[in-house]
Amino acid sequence: MFNSNALLAAIIIAGVSYSVIAKKLTVAAALTGGVVAYLVFTGAGFTGIAMMTSFFILGSAATSWQQNKKQAFAIAEEHKSGRTTGQVLANAGVPAIIGILVLFYPRHSHLFTLMMAAGFASATADTLSSELGTVYGTRFFNVITLKPDQRGLDGVISVEGSLIGIAGSCVIALIYGIGFGRDLNLISIIIAGTAGNLSDSVLGALLERKGIIGNNTVNFLNTFIAALVALLFYFI
Repeated sequence: MFNSNALLAAIIIAGVSYSVIAKKLTVAAALTGGVVAYLVFTGAGFTGIAMMTSFFILGSAATSWQQNKKQAFAIAEEHKSGRTTGQVLANAGVPAIIGILVLFYPRHSHLFTLMMAAGFASATADTLSSELGTVYGTRFFNVITLKPDQRGLDGVISVEGSLIGIAGSCVIALIYGIGFGRDLNLISIIIAGTAGNLSDSVLGALLERKGIIGNNTVNFLNTFIAALVALLFYFI
């Protein structure tokens, strides 16, 4: 007989172990990720786990891709032992909170899973556009002024990076569609993910570059904004 709890435990243990051994996450961050994964599962089942896992795999791959080239433009150095607890919560904290909401308001689970997907779509889009846009972008400009700006600075985007970000949102939308059905919600997830990614750049240009807020706050807010955009589309 299929035992979902045993499979979930195996997935979480494997994910935590790999993250620490491969130095993708610190030990504390990996354990936090395990808790987040459980909360995501309570809200969206294995589809939620698939969305979170896809974000982690794509984000890790994008971060590792052509690191030597990206180091020339890097503004902040990533923790040598991997991403921190703060970074895990910044990217997946909103989906985890939504997972908790499903426990208290199960009647609205369809809405909450949509919002969760939007949060992961934004986190994926942001990571891919930032990491790969730096490598493959040809022209970089400030998202506020639309004037040419320095590659790698907060609030600086490229057409190539933006398109890669949209592709990342499409991956999450596809996983959502496989788990919960293909309908217009897929479009809203892509739009919400793109809006969240754009808001990340706007917040970066207006607040992060000035030192008013940090990168973790920006990442948390972009996933939160994406979830709100999905909520808006749900009631339109």
